[in-house]
Amino acid sequence: MISDPATRRIELVLRRPWFALYVGIRPTLVIAGRGQPAQWGIGTWQVPVDQTVVIGVFLFNRMWRFGHAEVALEPEQGPRLAYRAPVLPFGRGRFRSAAS
Repeated sequence: MISDPATRRIELVLRRPWFALYVGIRPTLVIAGRGQPAQWGIGTWQVPVDQTVVIGVFLFNRMWRFGHAEVALEPEQGPRLAYRAPVLPFGRGRFRSAAS
């Protein structure tokens, strides 16, 4: 039996602007190259405890991708990140460390 590698939970806050020029679009989260649909708000995900993990988010409106942002999460970094989506449907998003 193969044991699972050690993991830790991270909290990711996905925020959209209160006034955005797009509606009905949900974020896609990419962790270590694997994409998965996500919801706006707070969510938790498991990542390896001893490896640097690249986390990305983008938005897709059936014609093009926008709002792309990426961050490399180091093992010693805090477990909380915040993503902020752009106001316009062609801008870039941004990551920052979220306070606990």
